[in-house]
Amino acid sequence: MAERKGRQLPRRWVVSAVTLSLAGAATAAYGATRSRPGAGAASSSSSPARPIPTTPAVDRIEQVRTRVRAYVERYDGHLAIAALDRRGTAAVTVGARRFETASIVKVNILAALLLRQKPPGKALSSETRRQAEAMIESSDNDAAVALWQKIEGSRGLTAANRVLGLRETKPNSHWGLTTTTVADQIRLLSALTSTTGPLTPEDRRLVMGLMAKVVPEQRWGVTAARETGNRGTYVKNGWDTADADGGRWLVNSIGRIVEARHDWLIAVLSDHHVSQEEGVRVVEKAATYLLRELRAATAQETPSPE
Repeated sequence: MAERKGRQLPRRWVVSAVTLSLAGAATAAYGATRSRPGAGAASSSSSPARPIPTTPAVDRIEQVRTRVRAYVERYDGHLAIAALDRRGTAAVTVGARRFETASIVKVNILAALLLRQKPPGKALSSETRRQAEAMIESSDNDAAVALWQKIEGSRGLTAANRVLGLRETKPNSHWGLTTTTVADQIRLLSALTSTTGPLTPEDRRLVMGLMAKVVPEQRWGVTAARETGNRGTYVKNGWDTADADGGRWLVNSIGRIVEARHDWLIAVLSDHHVSQEEGVRVVEKAATYLLRELRAATAQETPSPE
């Protein structure tokens, strides 16, 4: 399994689950007025104008957040999830726990590598490009070790994360043991896709291009939430067993799903699974549930132009 190839950690990773906190959007209240039958020009006998009746605003995103929070609470702290629509106002984050990243940190390592290029946007050397492709597309650990050294390890990742706007990610000298939250993973994905972010257009295309070409056997996770006819799916997963948790599995998934009306950034972190298969099932069900709820809540919204 690519996740274990070239493993240089002193213990197994724990890819843990999640947290987040992103804001929702509320729909505006509306009202109507009625004229008194037969009312004409104003006169001294006219009755006072009636107050305008209103319908209380319904915050559909907050309702989604409440349902998703109840869904996540069933996993007793072993699941966290967050999603943000880049083309709208929908954003939900549930779970603030910091989890170990396992291989999802490889996206962060690539971002740190690109930020070190001088001048910004300078193409990677052929060897470095090959390592970046192997690290993201097939989760190659040897390639990750090589690029980790090129960014100067924890120090380089810490410096990059200040630029990327991450606040809850703590690098570890053993890169797979880096800890993060779902909120920070959404911040990372936002920085990697925003036209006002720290990366050049060429670098953004490189990152998304590699996440779009992950090998078929690793294209599970948040991709399960895509709808038929989606315009693009980008993913990076992480998985491993945790000795400290009795050999149970941690399974993480981050990515992007582009649709006609939405451009979703989504992150799911989880652990304490009896098998990798169970962890994948939990992650995919959670991602699918959240996006289904958010699509329904925003069905009447007009998407923002891309």
